[in-house]
Amino acid sequence: MDIPPLAGKIAALSLGALPLSYALNYVSALSHPLGLALMSALILGLLFVAIYNLSPSEIYHDPLYAVFAVFAFTSVVDLFIALQEDGYPVGFMEFFTKEGEPYLRTAHGVFICYWDGTVHYLLYLAMAGAIRRRKRYRNLGLYWLGSFIMSILVFLPGNILGKYSSEIRPAFFLASPFVLIPCWAGMRIFNQSRAPICCNPNMVQEEQRKGILRRPVDLALVMYLILAGFFTLFRGLVVLDCPTDACFVYIYQYEPYLRDPVAYPKVQMLVNMFYVLPFYGLAAYALIFPGCSWLPDCALVFAGAVGQAQFSHMGASMHVRTPFTYRVPDDAWACFFGCNLLYALGPHLLAFRCLRWPAFFLRPPPGPLAHHKKEH
Repeated sequence: MDIPPLAGKIAALSLGALPLSYALNYVSALSHPLGLALMSALILGLLFVAIYNLSPSEIYHDPLYAVFAVFAFTSVVDLFIALQEDGYPVGFMEFFTKEGEPYLRTAHGVFICYWDGTVHYLLYLAMAGAIRRRKRYRNLGLYWLGSFIMSILVFLPGNILGKYSSEIRPAFFLASPFVLIPCWAGMRIFNQSRAPICCNPNMVQEEQRKGILRRPVDLALVMYLILAGFFTLFRGLVVLDCPTDACFVYIYQYEPYLRDPVAYPKVQMLVNMFYVLPFYGLAAYALIFPGCSWLPDCALVFAGAVGQAQFSHMGASMHVRTPFTYRVPDDAWACFFGCNLLYALGPHLLAFRCLRWPAFFLRPPPGPLAHHKKEH
């Protein structure tokens, strides 16, 4: 997969968030939550107008260019929110975390800001650069789509259900475009043409004749998906207060963060159980039976989703903003870190396997193999 060059114009524009946030921190009108919400909406609107005037041809070619440009700006803001909450720069985004979205000061909020300000930011620049040079960015877009949706699925319900539900301010409703835009962006990204695959019919037939025992990489991935599926189900039962001894020991001795009243870890485990677990089952099926052409795309989406989820979950479990009683115990740190790191890496290895050797997942060409399948 070719990585497109980054969009320099968008990078320069997004860095304007630095002096702007510093100046706004000293505007007294922003001490009121409604004034902050209105000012934020105005800034985003003016930013969109500026992007449209600077790059009309790119937006005409692909409207997602404007979306990525605006989101790159907000990613820089999120990065400074995370750095400020960890005590590095001072005087940039204090007004926003106090009067706008105080739940960003939680450990989970800090780490989703770190992810958005680094991984998402680089993805936005890469995808905007691809649009500017009229190149494909489908694979990058699918990874971003999964990561972005997972962040929204956990963060917004966690804000409403957790202990910060009474801290909902008008700025919270600025997140509504962040719910609708991924639906539209996802349809545009999925409808893009795939990169050409250099596999002739003979290669496809030869690869699809191999059983799972003759494909050791796929066999290892199937075993991983089964184990990860059980781990996902187990942690889902843990947050549902399963009364078994194993669940009791795990939540108190290995992952006490699952009991944190902020609700983000509980929502995360339930999202994993209801969405990631079925995917693991379907992916194991697609690795055993050939011709499941949907797996490469879905693997990229879920790699992004699980990567974002595990980064936020692991970081928040050990962060100083998490109360000490809910942090990972010292004697369980190695087990916690190893299990969660493997849980994060597995979907990425699956996506890499699908992109690197896609012949097994292509639709079988007409020939002896296809006729043999029809007869059975």
